[in-house]
Amino acid sequence: MLRVSSGHREKQGNSVEKTQDTHEIVIVGGGAGGLELATRLGDKLGRKKRANITLIDASPSHLWKPLLYEVAAGSLDSYAERLEYLAQGHWHHFRFRLGRMEQLDRAKQEIGVAPTFDEKGEEIIPRRRFRYDTLIIAVGSVANDFGVPGVSEHCIMLDTPSEAREFHRRHINACLRANTQTEGVAPGQLTVGIVGAGATGVELAAELHDTTRELSAYGMDHIDPDRSLKLLLVEASDRILPGLPPRLSGAAAERLAELGVEMHVNERVTEVRRDGMMTASGKFIPASMMVWSAGIKAPDFLREIDGLETNRVNQLVVKPTLQTTRDENIFALGDCAACPMPDGKTVPPRAQAAHQQATHIAKAICRRFRGKPLLDYVYRDYGSLVALGRFSTVGNLMGGLSGGSIMIEGAMARLVYWSLHKMHQIALHGWVKTSMTTYAHFISTPTRARIKLH
Repeated sequence: MLRVSSGHREKQGNSVEKTQDTHEIVIVGGGAGGLELATRLGDKLGRKKRANITLIDASPSHLWKPLLYEVAAGSLDSYAERLEYLAQGHWHHFRFRLGRMEQLDRAKQEIGVAPTFDEKGEEIIPRRRFRYDTLIIAVGSVANDFGVPGVSEHCIMLDTPSEAREFHRRHINACLRANTQTEGVAPGQLTVGIVGAGATGVELAAELHDTTRELSAYGMDHIDPDRSLKLLLVEASDRILPGLPPRLSGAAAERLAELGVEMHVNERVTEVRRDGMMTASGKFIPASMMVWSAGIKAPDFLREIDGLETNRVNQLVVKPTLQTTRDENIFALGDCAACPMPDGKTVPPRAQAAHQQATHIAKAICRRFRGKPLLDYVYRDYGSLVALGRFSTVGNLMGGLSGGSIMIEGAMARLVYWSLHKMHQIALHGWVKTSMTTYAHFISTPTRARIKLH
């Protein structure tokens, strides 16, 4: 029997421990929204013992997902940037439990968590069940391969830090091999094909260009970053960044062209092979390494989760209050939630939406505790920013004094982009700790390599 905390209820087998009747809040998913919500609720309710807050995630640590392209390119060390859930829970009065949700029993108000295994396949944590009074599902999204043959065999996804590190490892090894071979770099030997020219694909292409230049400067002088490395973006729409305003998309395309990135638009990939991609137009685009970033979906286990309503990409359909349509005690937020907007569309899967929804649900749960009705969530679009390497960013800011959209580029855009991550850190750590860690990062910069070399 694992004793968790006074009032916490965790089942192993058929037994249950319950020492007092305390409201149980279970949050599944420790991404940007889930972790911010656990932190807020822990500070508001957990600290005062008004509720037990439990965060469940399949990983022991958190990394802000918009940073994964930097991990893949090698410009960010994921181990240095990660945040341990156990430590965050200790500091902010919630409990963390390692595991992956696999079941939901709404009648018993329980979720099932799959067993956890080590690298050798040995079970270290058994299958468990957790009782809840309020459940928040914040499991994010994964890459959607749309059933295209060959994707799982030949493409790398960038859903997790481990996948981003795997891409970086392969890229570094390919560069090492090319740099040391006696015959020189062969044409097409270092060709990275990126399927999907959304924000992730575009940012990865630009960052790879910069980090490969750093590799050359660090001693891989047989690699010419402008000739040896070939970067390809393949997009089914008629322009890159199709979800953003055309003016922003055009500015990004101009910058990528300056970096030598090839952009294949109006090309839908129908098959991925070991040495490249076949498109619907009959074109074969060769590549030595491929990344799939062409759309997202919620995890497949949500599709049939005890009768909750889902859409075609597995998202849980929620009411404007962010409660699921068929159970008022279950909320969903972030990429795994389909929240309606007044214009009939759903809230876009962006980090700013997850941040807003975490704040909204924290307030909503506190309102429920006081017996007050829940308010509707209203999405506020503050704009979009896309990083195009270390020194270039383009974006648009919404609202403000103008009441419309303002396009920004250059240093100002880069500063605003940098501030987005800082806002996430402030939500988790507060102003003082974030200021201290930011200062420590800047003063240590001169002694750190600009890229991860292993």
